[in-house]
Amino acid sequence: MKDTIRHLIQQALVSLTEDGTLPAGLTSDIQVENTKDRTHGDFASNIAMMLAKPAGMKPRDLATQLVAALPQSPEVAKVEIAGPGFLNFFQDQAWLAASLDKALADGQIGVRKAGAAQRVVVDLSSPNLAKEMHVGHLRSTIIGDAVSRVLEFLGDTVIRQNHVGDWGTQFGMLLAYLEEQPVDAQAELHDLEVFYRAAKKRFDESPEFADRARELVVKLQANDPKCMALWTRFNDISLSHCQKVYDLLGVKLSMADVKGESAYNDDLAQVVADLTAKGLLVESDGALCVFLDEFKNAEGEPLPVIVQKAGGGYLYATTDLAAMRYRHKVLHADRVLYFVDQRQALHFQQVFEVARRAGFVPASMDLEHMGFGTMNGADGKPFKTRDGGTVKLIDLLIEAEERAYTLVKGKNPDFSEQDLRQIAHAVGIGAVKYADLSKHRTSDYSFNFDLMLSFEGNTAPYLLYAYTRVASIFRKLGKGYDEVGGRINLQQPQEIALAAQLAQFADLLNNVAVKGVPHILCAYLYELAGLFSSFYEHCPILTAEDPAQQESRLRLAALTGRTLKQGLELLGLETLERM
Repeated sequence: MKDTIRHLIQQALVSLTEDGTLPAGLTSDIQVENTKDRTHGDFASNIAMMLAKPAGMKPRDLATQLVAALPQSPEVAKVEIAGPGFLNFFQDQAWLAASLDKALADGQIGVRKAGAAQRVVVDLSSPNLAKEMHVGHLRSTIIGDAVSRVLEFLGDTVIRQNHVGDWGTQFGMLLAYLEEQPVDAQAELHDLEVFYRAAKKRFDESPEFADRARELVVKLQANDPKCMALWTRFNDISLSHCQKVYDLLGVKLSMADVKGESAYNDDLAQVVADLTAKGLLVESDGALCVFLDEFKNAEGEPLPVIVQKAGGGYLYATTDLAAMRYRHKVLHADRVLYFVDQRQALHFQQVFEVARRAGFVPASMDLEHMGFGTMNGADGKPFKTRDGGTVKLIDLLIEAEERAYTLVKGKNPDFSEQDLRQIAHAVGIGAVKYADLSKHRTSDYSFNFDLMLSFEGNTAPYLLYAYTRVASIFRKLGKGYDEVGGRINLQQPQEIALAAQLAQFADLLNNVAVKGVPHILCAYLYELAGLFSSFYEHCPILTAEDPAQQESRLRLAALTGRTLKQGLELLGLETLERM
């Protein structure tokens, strides 16, 4: 609907320009937003206020001219001018009902991508190997997974890339520790976090150990057979830990999606050679750097992008540049999304610019850093264990399941153990994921089990329960969502409000795909659940006045159920038929 309105406004602007009412060359991004109060229309645009000054007109006068020039559309019942010059658009209810009938009959529930399908590489999760995943890896993993699911649903070809940190100094440190204490180390490998901490302690306390670790990094990079064998073992153990987490989270990541830093090792020297050939590299204190005038320090000096260290080693920037070239030349990506901590924003701005100047990626290929904030404890400080250590992600998820099990068993003591465990898994894991996904990607947020497991408010349990309410109607009826006849007829205010929300699903998903912001899908589903609750309370379904009214309301309920289920699945949440 928003695209339709934008098109109508654009046509009106062209018409007013052609007849001389508006000067030629006026341009503006046409914004169309949902109204806060639907009594004032379903959608609003501020285009008249945006263009009034350059047009040399008063906003309301321009708004009046725009309304007169708007082409007729079966989707729009009327347009009103409000306040200083807002254009308020009212959806035609007959058209709205017909569009929902079409959506109900459609496998995609009326959702189509706005624009051409693309090949999208999604860089997500990306834990450092040689230790277990901690809570800091949660956001990249589940936000990236949700956006990937939405892109796929819209018809894009999504290529997931788990750019794991499997190369570098930490492996030299671990190899050195294995040399020193082979027996103890072997015994500790089942708990990588313990093993890593012990090795790190030696690294920090002993200069001799640190030097030996650095020597082993050089040997590893030179493909020393012994080092490579141990490195492979570390990686295999680490990745198996990661996969357990991914399986428990229900994210679409597998071993086949792993494309670590080491995968680009053979190309790094070529990256340096190509940057040299382009005249981009400058030697600074023995290191090879690219200096970009767009990025300066507080003293106004260009910041370096270090590509090769003085000792010959490579950095994250080098690997990222190699990965970008690979994603262009081999994966043929139209768009690459990097779900990486917001604190890496400058790094990505710099390497994106270097990649473009070097010709590693074409101008047509979109490179987007989808940064995110930190996950904190209830006290607002970084999430830690009681003794100040890093919280293993697997431990957090297991605790979530157990807390959900206790909660669900208290509400449903008669359920079988198998049913209780299934529900607890969906509720516990869903609660952790939804609490994160419902916050704006760029914001920090505080982790709180009590809040996220509540059956009230914008939480996973509330939405999962809302879906079961819809499912229970059809269970009582003995019919599936696709077995309801008749057609939708909108009469009551609650029916109209619910219908208007359902009609916005496609626009909403396209917005998620463009901006990489799953929280707006969470907000949409929460509002949808609330509108359905009001509809259910005020508009009897199974006891409707006549068969036609019952069929209409059943169809609205069926579309609500399908939309809730699809929306929750796109967020990576498992839905339940009862709980």
